[in-house]
Amino acid sequence: MSDTTSSGPMLAADGTPLKTSLARALRRQKIRALALIAPLLLFVMITFIIPIATMLFRSVENQIVSATLPEATAALQAWDQTSGEAPSEDVFQALFFDLFKAAEAKEHTKLGTRLNYEQTGTSSLFRTSGRNLDDVGEEWQDPIEDIAPALEDGETWYAMMSGTGSNDLLEARRALWNDMVPDTFNGDVGLTLSDEIAGMLPLTAAAYSDWAIFEALEEERDISTRDPWEAVYAALGLDLRNPETVAAVNAYSGPHAEDLQLVTANLDQMPDLMFRDAFADLDEDWLDPEVWQTIKIYSPDYTSGYFLNAIDMEKGPDGAQMRPENQQIYITLFIRTLWMSLVITGSCILLGYPVAWLLANLPLRTANVLMILVLLPFWTSLLVRTSAWKVLLQQQGVINEILVWLGFVDDANRLILMNNATGTVIAMTHILLPFMILPLYSVMKTIPPSYLRAAKSLGATNWTAFWRVYFPQSVPGIGAGSILVFILSIGYYITPEIVGGTDGVFISNRIAYHISSSLNWGLAAALGTILLAVVLVLYWLYDRIVGIDNVKLGG
Repeated sequence: MSDTTSSGPMLAADGTPLKTSLARALRRQKIRALALIAPLLLFVMITFIIPIATMLFRSVENQIVSATLPEATAALQAWDQTSGEAPSEDVFQALFFDLFKAAEAKEHTKLGTRLNYEQTGTSSLFRTSGRNLDDVGEEWQDPIEDIAPALEDGETWYAMMSGTGSNDLLEARRALWNDMVPDTFNGDVGLTLSDEIAGMLPLTAAAYSDWAIFEALEEERDISTRDPWEAVYAALGLDLRNPETVAAVNAYSGPHAEDLQLVTANLDQMPDLMFRDAFADLDEDWLDPEVWQTIKIYSPDYTSGYFLNAIDMEKGPDGAQMRPENQQIYITLFIRTLWMSLVITGSCILLGYPVAWLLANLPLRTANVLMILVLLPFWTSLLVRTSAWKVLLQQQGVINEILVWLGFVDDANRLILMNNATGTVIAMTHILLPFMILPLYSVMKTIPPSYLRAAKSLGATNWTAFWRVYFPQSVPGIGAGSILVFILSIGYYITPEIVGGTDGVFISNRIAYHISSSLNWGLAAALGTILLAVVLVLYWLYDRIVGIDNVKLGG
């Protein structure tokens, strides 16, 4: 009898190689497991990862300046911001047309608000100037309509501007509109811009295109019968200041050539207005170099300005620099937040450890009653609990009244426990104490009492048995409770807002203020990002020093 050996691979019951069959089965298991956790992954993605990514983007995003003033910011790049003087006429000219568009779309106030974060007063400057730009345009409109009355009629303008062409200029102006107000100006404008007019009157064609796009797609009106903006007349006046343009108009034979030639024949009636002077008449702050420095510094699409502001610095002509001392607040708030969070965590350990020890070592019936008292605050509104502390801590409150009644405090020298760091620490320690007690209790319940009895039988005192045997085994519970309390306290803002006053508020209160009141979401995002980074660094240090594997919630 002879043994026979198979030289081929081992086969499964269905005839496929065993290795392939096992790999296929393992792949099916992984897909099945992924399908089971997919809803959770999607939930985490929507509620955690995407908001954090959005916050990170908002902390550097700055497209509103370049999108609202595209031509002005481009012209401003050649300006020497250390000259001590306002920019030249070409910058003011570009500002007029950009700001005119923004004012019609009601976007100039948003831009003013953005720049007002960097320089106070800019918001009112843009708001008041935007309201009065029509008057500047009328400086050209009135004489043009007096010279050529046909140009008062929107039908004349439509016939003159229409023709044959590629519409490249129209599409370029549409792109600028969509940069300012995304996904708004899509659709048929109802205009084919004449290439001849666009080449002969470039400023006029651009201004008319801006008006036509806004009028047709935003206002949904028939542009063939509507009168154009005052800015279109200003653009025509500027085009006709060029002698070569005047010569081209005089040789022009297209629609309403006679009306354009009538204007060129009476150029002496046109205003000799400079936009620099016009803006100075609107508000003399337009001649302030600091205003233009702010616009130029924050003209890039992305900026580090929010992060600099978050650490009490600012962008200046020469780069990053510290803010004036009376404006430095955020570093102080970060340090205060970290310090007070550590103090609150320590207070919770000191108060929560003996309570957890009692719960773990008392008879079950008594421990259950006490556990209900520990959990009771969770059934009460956070706002109610914080307001209760406000009643207790104020100078005419319950605590001071009891101390005065007992004679510990003189009536004229009542303790100041409210609107300061003391009030914040007391109130937040009470609110976060259950988050320390529960992890400690869950770990202490797993420590066998026989360990202490064994230590005492070997001659250890009660203190030695506790410190050398019991305490080291409860350290994982302290670690878990400390992480919970510290991370919760570092992000609290309701309690510090109510009882903290000026000296007891956290950085989270400032973040909430910028989100809900000042609407400076960029700075709020930068502050939140820095706070997140600080927490991650502290978590990393904790892991390196203590070890996250030593943190337990029981078991």
